[in-house]
Parts: sequence; C-alpha cells; structure tokens
Amino acid sequence: MIETERLTLRPPIHADFEATVDMFAEEAVMRHIGNGPLDRSEAWARFLRDVGHWEVMGFGLFSVTERSTAQYVGKLGYATFERDLGCHAGTSIEMSWTLRSQYHGCGYATEAARAAQHWFESNHRQRTACLIAAANAPSMKLATRLGYSEVDRLSRDRGEAVVMVR
Repeated sequence: MIETERLTLRPPIHADFEATVDMFAEEAVMRHIGNGPLDRSEAWARFLRDVGHWEVMGFGLFSVTERSTAQYVGKLGYATFERDLGCHAGTSIEMSWTLRSQYHGCGYATEAARAAQHWFESNHRQRTACLIAAANAPSMKLATRLGYSEVDRLSRDRGEAVVMVR
C-alpha cells in the first residue's frame, strides 16, 4: 500500500468491482478509451485482469481511493497489456490511468501517478510506455509531466494513438 497526502494506492480487491463498473459506464471516462461504456461483463474481465496481473507479474494497476472518504477514485499503475506499441517503444510495460469523472481536474492523477512511478522505479527499473489517444489532451499533459516523450503515432480502430516512453 502507498499513501500520498490525499490518496491511498493498493492492489485491487473485490470490493472495488462495483465502483469499477460505475467508472467504466461513464461516457466522460470512456471517451478516449473505447467504443462506449463497458457492460458489467466487460468491466468484470478488466477487473480480473487487474487482479491477476499482480499475481503473475508482481506489479499492476493500483486501486486509488481518497484517504479522507475511502471513496474509489480509479485505477492507475503499470501493466503489460500485450498490445502493439509500435517499433519504437522498446517495452511492453505501460503506465495506465483511469479515474472516475468526478475526480478529473483535481490533481489526483498526478499525485497518484508520481507515487506509483516512484514505487515502480524503486522495484522494477525498466523502460515504460504510455499509449494515449491523440485527442486526449489531459492524459498527454500528464504523461509529459511524468517524463514521457512521444516516440511514435499509431493508427487504431478508434483513431490515432500516441506512443510515449520514459
């Protein structure tokens, strides 16, 4: 578990699932992620992927909660999604973040990402990448703040994606 001034980061637990379903049902959350909201089954598959990633890889996406309220903020961390990152990424490990829309613009993503980044780099010193929809300006800005630089652009079925590495 990692604690910051306002947040707690920990591996996902079953109690996080309903909040995950709610998060993936939000249009504002899904705008740059996929083709509309996820149904319960799709959210379950993603949730199980996150839980299992910790067991198999020794790292994964943290569940992020507010320290003061214990409310689920979202998920953030590192994963190997086994997807094409192009020939310039030089890694299959991605930093990823998804926050409930009510927490967008609060600085929580930066706060949690810096804590996760410090933890990951202390325990798993490896090159990492981000794959971000080109239209997702807030995520591009966050990745830049975290030290990621663009190395490639890929055409995806959902539009252009930017590959950034650190």
